[in-house]
Amino acid sequence: MLITLRQLLDHAAEHDYGIPAFNVNNMEQGLAILKAAKRTGAPVILQASRGARSYAGDFLLQYLIKGLVASYPTIPICMHQDHGNSQGTCMTAIQYGFTSVMMDGSLEADGRTPASFAYNVNITQQVTDMAHFGGVSVEGELGVLGSLETGMGDKEDGHGADGILSEDQLLTDPEQAVEFVKATEVDALAIAMGTSHGAYKFSRKPDGDILAMHVIEEIHKRLPDTHLVMHGSSSVPQELQEIFNEFGGEMPQTFGVPVEEIERGIKHGVRKVNIDTDCRLAMAGAIRKVATLNKGEFDIRKFLKPATDAMEDLCVDRFERFGAAGKADSIKPITLSEMSKRYQDGALKPKIQ
Repeated sequence: MLITLRQLLDHAAEHDYGIPAFNVNNMEQGLAILKAAKRTGAPVILQASRGARSYAGDFLLQYLIKGLVASYPTIPICMHQDHGNSQGTCMTAIQYGFTSVMMDGSLEADGRTPASFAYNVNITQQVTDMAHFGGVSVEGELGVLGSLETGMGDKEDGHGADGILSEDQLLTDPEQAVEFVKATEVDALAIAMGTSHGAYKFSRKPDGDILAMHVIEEIHKRLPDTHLVMHGSSSVPQELQEIFNEFGGEMPQTFGVPVEEIERGIKHGVRKVNIDTDCRLAMAGAIRKVATLNKGEFDIRKFLKPATDAMEDLCVDRFERFGAAGKADSIKPITLSEMSKRYQDGALKPKIQ
């Protein structure tokens, strides 16, 4: 069943758990995620970036979504546009059946240039007004994703800041966060605290100097009823790096966001956790293994089946670690029409203390 992000995150907040948001580009990834959700009885967020929409094609992606929803009718599924860069990107996502959109106004429409606070508020507010009339949820972002070690914004699917970023840009200001949520009325807020896209997040296991978990805690104190989002939160597990390299890969030692730090974030208002690199790495390692051990193999299914299984196991682990396992049955879907009514009568306005 297809539902909105707002409904999922409200339920997660009520029952104190987090939901992994897995990026999907093709059928195998979608199946891996939904099989894992069924195994664990978890609700799920499927999200597609602009790059994924370009790769798969909006028309085909639309029917992939419908097929997955129809195949798993008891699983609450939110389909989310990741890192929308404009009103048009968000509107077309809604037209293709997405029940949630992210307007990332932390960067300008080119996806590379850090934007001003005023620009971010203005464009996010426009998208929120538009989406809420249709009952669709909106995620905003304040602060720019990037590394506190290097000061750089790593790119994913062509999205990410160019050049060196200041610490003020790399860390969301808690007071500004309050102002932003009040002005835009977003349903969820992605914050910057040292995480970044891709596999190469940290050169060492992150500590407080390069992963600013205190920012999450401070914002949650000021906005206890706002759902927080961690982007760039793949853990880049050591065992997956080893499999990838054992079978011909050349990935240098790298560190992601430790799962225990994500669990800490969930205790302080994080309800959505974005994961993409881990899924790519799990699948790529499995494909490399088949290619290395069976050099004469050319049946693509013999590569994709173990790759799908590897990603499924990873997704199961995240559903369980974040506390989402077993929560699907207690979620009763609310229609977009009913969500629209709730937005318009003010029932879903942000609660600002």
